Amino acid sequence: MASGWARDGAIQDQIDASVNDAVQYARSNLISGASAELCDECDEKIPQARRLALPGVRYCVACQAAIEGNGASAKSFNRRGSKDSQLR
Repeated sequence: MASGWARDGAIQDQIDASVNDAVQYARSNLISGASAELCDECDEKIPQARRLALPGVRYCVACQAAIEGNGASAKSFNRRGSKDSQLR
């Protein structure tokens, strides 16, 4: 389905590009290597079960939740174009 002056499939291409960008961003933030025994933020002991489940973990659950909560809104917009430009 064409939308205005856009070619057929342009909207799906934009969706695919946004998904691919999100996957690449997530992969770039994966941690590997040895897990820390103490949280880098608060120096609390990280439970053995968490260290086994998440290789390379550096933070306890509470600190990880606080860190992830701060950066969630930074990547929530479509940088490829505004809705108005897609409707033209």
